[in-house]
Amino acid sequence: MDADNMENGKSLSKTAVSDIEKKLLERIKGSEVSLRIMHVCGTHERTIAKYGLRSVLPQYIEVISGPGCPVCVTPERDIDIAIALAKSGATVVTFGDMMRVPGSSDSLLNAKSEGADVRMVYSIDDAVALAEKKPDLKVVFFGIGFETTVPANAAALLRKDLPDNFSLLASQKQTPPAVNLLASDTNVDAFIAPGHVATIIGTEPFEPLAKKGFPVVVSGFEAADILLGINILQMQVEKGISRVDNGYPRVVKPEGNTIALKMMDEVFKTSDSEWRGIGNIEDSGLVLREEFEEKDAAKIHEDLYSASLAEIKSKAEGKDKKRCICAAILTGKAKPSQCPNFGKECTPKKPAGPCMVSQEGMCYNWYKYSREGGSKNA
Repeated sequence: MDADNMENGKSLSKTAVSDIEKKLLERIKGSEVSLRIMHVCGTHERTIAKYGLRSVLPQYIEVISGPGCPVCVTPERDIDIAIALAKSGATVVTFGDMMRVPGSSDSLLNAKSEGADVRMVYSIDDAVALAEKKPDLKVVFFGIGFETTVPANAAALLRKDLPDNFSLLASQKQTPPAVNLLASDTNVDAFIAPGHVATIIGTEPFEPLAKKGFPVVVSGFEAADILLGINILQMQVEKGISRVDNGYPRVVKPEGNTIALKMMDEVFKTSDSEWRGIGNIEDSGLVLREEFEEKDAAKIHEDLYSASLAEIKSKAEGKDKKRCICAAILTGKAKPSQCPNFGKECTPKKPAGPCMVSQEGMCYNWYKYSREGGSKNA
């Protein structure tokens, strides 16, 4: 590892390991069950890479990453619309990771450097506060993410005093439909379900996977949580069963967060949605219900950004894009080290694709923690 990785990456094989982690590793290694496991959470990938879990697992246990990075699956078209809005005079605000993700030809950060009003915020409430403070601005919050971030957006739109100059550009996804699709298209034996998402939706939405014969476990985000999840999956296979086990009961309830789910359902409805690198997935998106369309930036500002969007599309047609295999990485069909750009033309400082931008992206985490022996699978 380089100096940065030595400072930040604390491999379990090189640091003090707790008694719980030791016992879990012994149990995993003591089982003869071999598994190819897919997780669908960027925070899980960060934990796995940071603590070098792949390097301490037996060779017959492989953990791959699915589409668990919300920034990574945001489609180019949605980013292009956000950029077009900013170039047309709107004030576009979004999370920091989203600023650098490339659209079809540019990023929001590049648009900002060219004079567009693009700002970073930490929540939708920050965007609403800006709209209240600056009534002369057309403030558009570019809301991306999975079920974890949707309740906050729903709560904001349910406010009776929401400023007239505020709107939402929604690019929000539902996790279970994507995982169900990958289950039929990817060489996987079992799944680690995302703890953050399950905190909101509960464990029931993952039942279809178990009914198809895939062992599933909801896991937390500590190294011990991941190891526990792997061992639970092994035990399911040993018993010849497939079900959804809750390995994160201190936070996740089977029914999820009923208040958050009610707010989501009140503001959003299910729709088909495009996932970057995967394509259109049926019933995997969330769009505003008709009664909230007056806050839908893509509709109310369409005349404003249409010319800029056409220009962006035209620019993209003649652009020579760097080779990027993020699509294969997001679907568990390739590892970052198999990409010809990885660590060369594509780095966190100069990302060629979305998987290298976010701290939840697999390429970012492999670059930071696993380039030189941090993972036996690298």
